[in-house]
Amino acid sequence: MINSIKIGKKLINHNSKPYFIAEIGVNHEGSMVRAKKMIKQAKLIGLDAVKFQTYKAENLVIKNSPAYWDIKKEKTNSQFKLFKKYDKFNKKDYFELHKYCKKINIDFLSTPFDLESISWLKNLMPAIKIASADINNYPLLKAVGLTKKKVLISTGASNLNEIKNAIRILKKFGSKDIIIMHCILNYPTKDFNANLKMIDHLKKKFPNNIIGYSDHTLPTRDISPCSIAYQLGARVIEKHFTFNKKKSGNDHYHSMDLKDARLIINQINKINVYIGSSRSKNFIKSEITPRKYARSSIVAKFDIKKGEKFSKSNITTKRPGNGLSPLNWVKIIGKKSRNKIKADTQLKIKDFI
Repeated sequence: MINSIKIGKKLINHNSKPYFIAEIGVNHEGSMVRAKKMIKQAKLIGLDAVKFQTYKAENLVIKNSPAYWDIKKEKTNSQFKLFKKYDKFNKKDYFELHKYCKKINIDFLSTPFDLESISWLKNLMPAIKIASADINNYPLLKAVGLTKKKVLISTGASNLNEIKNAIRILKKFGSKDIIIMHCILNYPTKDFNANLKMIDHLKKKFPNNIIGYSDHTLPTRDISPCSIAYQLGARVIEKHFTFNKKKSGNDHYHSMDLKDARLIINQINKINVYIGSSRSKNFIKSEITPRKYARSSIVAKFDIKKGEKFSKSNITTKRPGNGLSPLNWVKIIGKKSRNKIKADTQLKIKDFI
């Protein structure tokens, strides 16, 4: 059985709508006003949580750290230089963001990238998100496990054994409720690299875990991979969020904006409408009349005399289906008619019994 996990006020399970996270990350660019504006936007369109990234460049990377993103989209070719541009918020700022989220009733999340951040962020969040790049970071996994909090772990650039090992470490030190997020660690992720079918694989290999999806594809006005991921079983959806997709730098170019977020929500709501609530195959209320009149009954093909044998020459099947069911065909063939029957008339049981 797939577990249910409650994050904030939302119960997440196989049958639930997705827990939808707008990853603001550092797209606020160090502006508290902008960060709060983006939180408010996420709340107004019905998202469940906003997520930031808590780090200091000097604690995250060495100064000689090559880029792993598409430098045509983000021209900075040094991890240290890029991260240093946007690590402006400090502990006090994150407390303020948490307070604002609480005020407007949206969950506050932030990914910690070092042990010091975990020590105080754990008290502000209903769950801890672990980035794909830290799936093999033993000290960080241990520290997160020791919080005993619920965990969302991204699995970009990892294999099955690495995922299993990360979960083992988290559980060993105390975190029992773990959501596994399918993710591709490309910025941006090309559509043909999204590999959403991996969600099926994760569901089979981790049947007792909730599976989610963290998306890095470029936004589209067509169907979103987030919507497809939900249809495949992802029950936590995370996507970067921006106030301006055209803005250069960092994560803006592969982030969703308000219009994109609304599109994804509408698509997921529509998917739920199409899926419906029935757990087994049966006809539904709206099919009762079509079931009666669109099916066929056994009908006299010609005038049939009393005592005449029924055969495929003198009977046929025609709509509507409110007469004798064609399933009685074999029973009728060869029997004698007890009555005169006019052509194009539905047969009745009393005509042959």
